[in-house]
Amino acid sequence: MSVILIVDDDPLICQTLAALVAKLGHQPLLAGDLAQAQAQAALEPVDLVLLDVQLPDGSGLECIPALKWSPSEPEIIILTGHGDPDGAELAINSGAWDYLEKPATTQEIRLSLQQALEFRRQRNRGRALAALDRRGLMGSSPAMRACLEAAAQAAGSLANVLITGETGTGKELVAWVIHDNSPRRAEPFVVVDCACLPENLVESLLFGHERGAFTGANLAQEGLLGQADGGTLFLDEVGELPPSVQKSFLRCLQEKRFRPLGGRREQDSDFRLIAATNRNLERMAAEETFRADLMFRLKSLVIELPPLRERLEDLPELAGYHLDRICQRAGLAPKELAPGVLEFFNRYSWPGNVRELVNILESAAGAAGAETTLAVFHLPAYFRAKLARESVGGKAAPRPAPKASPAPDPEPASAPPPRTTPPPEPEADLPSLKDFKDSLASQAERQYLHQLVKQSQGDIQAACRLAGVSRGHLYALLKKHNLMLFKQVSLHESPPDPD
Repeated sequence: MSVILIVDDDPLICQTLAALVAKLGHQPLLAGDLAQAQAQAALEPVDLVLLDVQLPDGSGLECIPALKWSPSEPEIIILTGHGDPDGAELAINSGAWDYLEKPATTQEIRLSLQQALEFRRQRNRGRALAALDRRGLMGSSPAMRACLEAAAQAAGSLANVLITGETGTGKELVAWVIHDNSPRRAEPFVVVDCACLPENLVESLLFGHERGAFTGANLAQEGLLGQADGGTLFLDEVGELPPSVQKSFLRCLQEKRFRPLGGRREQDSDFRLIAATNRNLERMAAEETFRADLMFRLKSLVIELPPLRERLEDLPELAGYHLDRICQRAGLAPKELAPGVLEFFNRYSWPGNVRELVNILESAAGAAGAETTLAVFHLPAYFRAKLARESVGGKAAPRPAPKASPAPDPEPASAPPPRTTPPPEPEADLPSLKDFKDSLASQAERQYLHQLVKQSQGDIQAACRLAGVSRGHLYALLKKHNLMLFKQVSLHESPPDPD
């Protein structure tokens, strides 16, 4: 028997779905809004969520990741009366199992439920995430857990993998994780940086060449495809692969055979392909700068790495791990981050992602020297300057007050002195009344939360009782003020230590 959470604000629909779920032999749970649904999923093991989109306290589509990565990691089926293609695409990309439109037939709902629950049983039976060798791929946020689960799935498969994401997000590291957890872990891992391949030598480097194949080919040379035989071939920045080579590589990918330049016979290479790019291959295919048939071959499995700015809750774990590595490699005493450093990091947009974080930590560790605490003033000046600029972005510099006019020549004693008007005072840069009231209310709310955790001694149930709010409402307040719940017992302004 599975537990199925039904989230809909229409009582009649809830009752109808609950009767169907019970008839199928499962236990129904009901929630009328997102806050109640998240509270239910946090407290009770849930196998599947039937989720409406338009709910009183928000969109069900935006809540998919939070429900998906609640403790029991349920499957999600969207059931909405306001379906649209963009919503369907967003739901599936966010991790939903299915997207159904009301009025869906009983048969459609039953079939989707049975397929999702069967998939869940098989996935739990062969789940490999806990045993995954992460090779330094840090992060426990919902976005990273999804990537790690996809990497574990890819490791158990021979399908081609395409890893996408911005520069510096760790695409090559994910490729290594897939290789290290696959049956090919003892075989070669061959890296090809397509952005650095000279176009006139790219075929020779990939396929190899025989002696005398071209001017300067004094010796036969094995290509990278031959070196990857039995192992993994990683094409980094595959979007930069020259168009002249894409056709011949597509055939090689299909047949796992290639002919070295100047060779008479084809050679076999049993390589597993992983590719990575920070470019939009679908747009390139539409613009005919990348072969569409090759793109489809690459996309058997797709892993999309989130930028660091979308998983700031991973910063303490990432920073701590890389700082330890940096100190160990440089022979420095172990260091810890001062609280102000993490506050700085949370305010930054991280255009260079994890790679930029590592570079900043390396610079700061060198500046700190023998000191055991890395403080804000150890951070590179350019980083602190960029952050200062971002914090005041868009504010115009105050205009200087107008200079007073020179005093007039004295008049005869009989004439009254002329009246002079003092220069106007420059107007203060006041916020709107609404912004001012909202700011005061937010400050008061944050201060109340701090007092609440102090008085409740970190007990979340006591905190809810004192505040007179539900657990879901309290979670929403914590998220609004960027506060985290530590082991569901105490509240901190920084994310919890990794498990």
